[in-house]
Amino acid sequence: MYGPLPDDRFPIPATDISNVEPRFLRQQVDYHRSEVPGTIVIDTANRFLYLVQEGGKALRYGIGVGKEGLEFEGTATVGRKAQWPRWTPTQNMIRREPDRYAKYAGGMEPGITNPLGPRALYLYKDGRDTLFRIHGTTEPWSIGLAVSSGCIRLFSQDIVDLYSRVPTGAPVVVLQNEPLMYPQKELPAWVARQVNPQPPAPEQLGTVQDASVSSSGFRRPSVGI
Repeated sequence: MYGPLPDDRFPIPATDISNVEPRFLRQQVDYHRSEVPGTIVIDTANRFLYLVQEGGKALRYGIGVGKEGLEFEGTATVGRKAQWPRWTPTQNMIRREPDRYAKYAGGMEPGITNPLGPRALYLYKDGRDTLFRIHGTTEPWSIGLAVSSGCIRLFSQDIVDLYSRVPTGAPVVVLQNEPLMYPQKELPAWVARQVNPQPPAPEQLGTVQDASVSSSGFRRPSVGI
């Protein structure tokens, strides 16, 4: 399921799943809620996306949830689908980190390094774009985690699979704060060090301050999350 997709517009490499918790891999599961088949149900707390199927079953995908993914709850529809979409950072992202995101204010061309990955589903409500996206990721380690930017991210192979199964107009239900089914996945130590950096010791700074160190003495995170 997670092998390379060499025939896509931009060839997609295999995803290394050797360290992925099995629950976050694509699989069919029993499903006991009342949504009709064809509905996408997103459980942000447990980091799962379900595509409801017939006979009390669902296809479950592991997800990573970005800040924007925690800001919508309720029902919507897939208003638009895109293969190899352009990516444009939100105004909030540009304000938070202008050095990093301002250059993409006009959009980033599609490709293997584009943060939206190979496919994107755009959620609409009452005919208007909610700015909530279901998309791929260039950071497969982030599946199962809450990260600082983006909406709902899937492994590249999973978003390609979901895209092929879901038509425009499909209903979507977004659930926030559901009871936890499993212990939360821990943030990898190497990521935590960059997201919550410690001030460097004076002897590490030398006579010239590192360009990545702010005036407060804290290193700016370099990981794209």
